Amino acid sequence: MTGQLKQLRDKIDVIDSELLRLMSARAALAREIGQIKNGMAAYRPEREAQVLARLRELNPGPLANEHIVRLFTEIMSLCRSMEEPLTVAYLGPQGTFSEEAALKRFGGVVTTLPCSSIDDVFRKVESGKAGYGVVPVENSTEGAVGRTLDLLLQTTLKVCGEVALPIHQLLLARHSDLARIKKIYSHPQSFSQCHEWLNANLPHLKGAARINAASNADAARLAAEDEDAAAVAGKKAGEVFRLTVCAENIEDDPNNTTRFLVIGLQEVAPSGKDKTSLVMSVKNRPGAIHELLAPLADHGVSMSRLESRPSRAGLWEYVFFVDIEGHQQDTKIAKALQELREKAAFLKVLGSYPAG
Repeated sequence: MTGQLKQLRDKIDVIDSELLRLMSARAALAREIGQIKNGMAAYRPEREAQVLARLRELNPGPLANEHIVRLFTEIMSLCRSMEEPLTVAYLGPQGTFSEEAALKRFGGVVTTLPCSSIDDVFRKVESGKAGYGVVPVENSTEGAVGRTLDLLLQTTLKVCGEVALPIHQLLLARHSDLARIKKIYSHPQSFSQCHEWLNANLPHLKGAARINAASNADAARLAAEDEDAAAVAGKKAGEVFRLTVCAENIEDDPNNTTRFLVIGLQEVAPSGKDKTSLVMSVKNRPGAIHELLAPLADHGVSMSRLESRPSRAGLWEYVFFVDIEGHQQDTKIAKALQELREKAAFLKVLGSYPAG
């Protein structure tokens, strides 16, 4: 058996040496590409989406596609850093789901910039202090994030990517003795997402014993300072504040997912599987919405999301956020958008980007 193990390990050593050679060659090419680009954006969402799609199709196993995506996201992150250092702003502090979404999209070889609010994420990108920002836009359980929608309406930034992050909530504390826990910290949205589990498993901790925190990461920080406290937060927050996992996956909906948007200054080219986000308004009269959306149906454009928000321009006036399948450069979408511009009182294309 010892001889057989050595043979297998020798083969692994040979493969590792070849992987190292190939990785170095890839990094050298990335650096050369950066020199040729001469100031153009190093992050190309459409190109990275195409690379990952191609690798998923080529994957022979036994590694699952999700592992291949995670591995090559980190490889691309490393090679991208050879072209240009990248700073990504997110809704902080460290340990939030927003940070997880940023690392899932950009990989670990970036400078992450935690911000105190969604507004601050937008400001950091608009001012050039960050190249990109990652902001939550909707949760499958709780619905739209209104502040993100309001800022998208006002900003000159573009949506250049999206990230779907499964949200798994954990009960965290300095110890695993639930009987010693007298209070729980969490963000109000996370309390809502874990309402039934908390009632069933910690029925004595209701009302004032559930204390709202500014974020899940802040809840973890508070729990780390108090032996009688616990936090409902994510895995990353537990790792940052070195807390014990008392219970995993305590969210009431096992499919709970938050969608994040990547915001930046660039227009994204077609990747082959894209999404376009719009915001528009129409005069408040019978049949107006049906007429406004008719060009999408007439040109065979599939709509995946429709969300209304008060426009603040007048009482009972609304704007509508719409996601459609495809890129704004696609012929049928370009024609539909042209007709929409003629019908809508206001239309803004927020961006086209690879579908997550």
